[in-house]
Amino acid sequence: MGKPRLIVLSFVMTAFLFALQGCMGPVHRVTDSDSKPLYLKNNIHVQEHQKKDEYRASYANWTNPGKGHIIIPVNTPVGIDNFSRGFAIIIKSTGKPIWFEYDEGRTKMTADQYIDLITSSGPVPLGGLSEIDRKGISEGKVYPGMSREGVRIAFGYPAPHKTPSLTSNTWIYWTNRFRTIAVDFDNHGKVVSVK
Repeated sequence: MGKPRLIVLSFVMTAFLFALQGCMGPVHRVTDSDSKPLYLKNNIHVQEHQKKDEYRASYANWTNPGKGHIIIPVNTPVGIDNFSRGFAIIIKSTGKPIWFEYDEGRTKMTADQYIDLITSSGPVPLGGLSEIDRKGISEGKVYPGMSREGVRIAFGYPAPHKTPSLTSNTWIYWTNRFRTIAVDFDNHGKVVSVK
């Protein structure tokens, strides 16, 4: 093989490796399984894939993804790992991953910024919330009278491409990949309807 062909082949291989790296997605921080855990700052509604024994979730925070819907509750100890289309949240008690689809273009923040938004170094205190907030959080539902904080913990953060501001009187959530629901608040920040 001549020198020019070797240079071309080397160039093609380098370009291929860069393209492959781009397909793998960004690299996020990984927490050591023996390190101090992070805690979920809100419920995560996941869909359990029965055949693969795994959970799947989305930055759009599905509120009812369909068959296999399970709620991973606020304050669950977790770790973080890499995933080509987002990141993985590892449930510390079981080691089971939640494959979390993530789109930085739609959320307007990096995956690491989003991970900081939904996790904390210690459990979230829930004692100061109202009875209706605590009921909604424990059931993973939204009820009239709940506060914005109660809704955020029960459902997670609304998808930023549909709800750009948490001060908005309407938060849009994805029920699943195809449908949305709107949570409407009054001027005091209490839920008046879910439709």
